[in-house]
Amino acid sequence: MSKAIVASEYGGPEQLVYTEVEETAPGPGEVRVKVAAIGVNFIEIYRRQGVYQVPLPNVPGEEFAGEVVACGDGVNWLSVGDRVATAKGAGAYAEFVNVDALQTVRIPDDVTYEQAAGAMLQGLTAHYLCNSVFPVGPEHTVVIHAGAGGVGLLLTQMCKLKGATVITTVSTPEKEILSRGAGADHVLSYDDFEVKVRELTAGVGADVVFDGVGKSTFEQSLLSLRKRGWMVLFGAASGLVPPFELHRLNGLGSLVVTRPGLWDFTETSDELNWRTSELFGLIGSGKLDVRIGGIYPLKDCGAAQEALAGRGTTGKLLLIP
Repeated sequence: MSKAIVASEYGGPEQLVYTEVEETAPGPGEVRVKVAAIGVNFIEIYRRQGVYQVPLPNVPGEEFAGEVVACGDGVNWLSVGDRVATAKGAGAYAEFVNVDALQTVRIPDDVTYEQAAGAMLQGLTAHYLCNSVFPVGPEHTVVIHAGAGGVGLLLTQMCKLKGATVITTVSTPEKEILSRGAGADHVLSYDDFEVKVRELTAGVGADVVFDGVGKSTFEQSLLSLRKRGWMVLFGAASGLVPPFELHRLNGLGSLVVTRPGLWDFTETSDELNWRTSELFGLIGSGKLDVRIGGIYPLKDCGAAQEALAGRGTTGKLLLIP
């Protein structure tokens, strides 16, 4: 037997029960991993609440790092003792997890378990946003909402490495300090940020807005953009964006709106390994700082989720079995 978090009903954090579960051997194509660190993400809150329906009972979580302790049939590219990480490890809130070996990546020696678990989902998100959805370059001005959040801090650093001008939004003076520390050129409050973006760009507007906040920022984000600018909506921390009349995009300057998701940008092992290779390379070289905003024992995952939902956190929250 080993320990895991099990949710048997939808609801509040009290539904997350720390309990014993049966040990199972890895199936064909799987590896069994002793979990060292687990990333906490909004999707786990949505699933706990029933916003996203999942079969119950359910062990939450997808993002973790740890050590391979057994390999299933057909796995010959990983070995016991390998350090691995994944953003697609269903049932990650546990001491041991069986995961599809093709969805794991090796962790280099110069990257810690905590850095890997803290960077897989948010780091890969930042990577695909600025490399594939809208390839950012030195000629671009970008707006990044929640600049002191997990994705915001990583995306700011990546965009600055590409030479872009970065404008972020934050909610507190403490978060402004963190965002500037990540390299943001301008840090704004959410109040009338579209007016301030116009002022900072001599009335032209930004080339792209990366928006993980959603409902409360969407309309102002559109007004922040230059003609033919890109609105990249990748999250909904403040709620889902209401139905939107697409014809308005013409009157706003032939804007582009897209709603990408990580899984479509890590669809193959080759793409996953390319992105993680670049991501871990930046972390290992010290060019990319992964901020760990808090570490909780696995049994206290409810408190971690509540802290994240309150949007008072900065960087990444981790659970440690």
